[in-house]
Amino acid sequence: MRIATWNVNSVTARLPRVLAWLESSGTDVLCLQELKCSAEAFPAEQLRELGYEAVVNASGRWNGVAVVSRVGLADPVVGLPDGPAYDGAQEPRAVAATCGGVRVWSVYVPNGREVGHAHFGYKLEWLEALRKAAAPDAAGDLPFAVLGDFNVAPTDADVWDIARFDGATHVTAEERGALAALRDTGLADVLPRPLKYDHPFSYWDYRELGFPKNKGMRIDLVYGNGPFEAAVRDAYVDREERKGKGASDHAPVVVDLEP
Repeated sequence: MRIATWNVNSVTARLPRVLAWLESSGTDVLCLQELKCSAEAFPAEQLRELGYEAVVNASGRWNGVAVVSRVGLADPVVGLPDGPAYDGAQEPRAVAATCGGVRVWSVYVPNGREVGHAHFGYKLEWLEALRKAAAPDAAGDLPFAVLGDFNVAPTDADVWDIARFDGATHVTAEERGALAALRDTGLADVLPRPLKYDHPFSYWDYRELGFPKNKGMRIDLVYGNGPFEAAVRDAYVDREERKGKGASDHAPVVVDLEP
């Protein structure tokens, strides 16, 4: 089974690329983030024509997540259980389903904006709610993974130049501590593995030739429990999909599981 996660930075703008990539990559389950559309505007029909069904959590212009599967879609959960609100609203940042015997969460963790900003506190609260929600599945016997854009680089090696992030979000001890607490539920980072590139970044800013100069970050993560990790036979970042006109600023992260 091939499972992937991809922040598409607008599923509407990226739809031709998403459809073409699903066909060419042979992906069975795709976790999407940053849909930037309403649930009604999500391209369910176009995906259905390729043999995929979807469970979607989206409400409009910003955020939005989905799980897209051609191997079944059971027991969906839309929204993060007991997740915090921001500005009085529950943002569409999490959705879960069981696909082909594998339980997955697609998550889009809040950015945090600036250290000390209310959104930074919200980010930490959101990660704690995710930890609590994931803990039962993480400790279970079913293969389980949390995939998505975490907006946190787990280590200094996961950003192109740690000095450029002094005092900024995505690399703070608080954010990394929240990731460590999530892993402590029984999850492991399935990357890095032996990869073609020394730094398997997954995000490159559109500005200042970020991608050509490889000024990237690894913030799109796959955290799997023991049964999931044991089934992993390959994991990689599809850098090719970051190339060319109309690309997202994120590349898909792909994980292959033993049958």
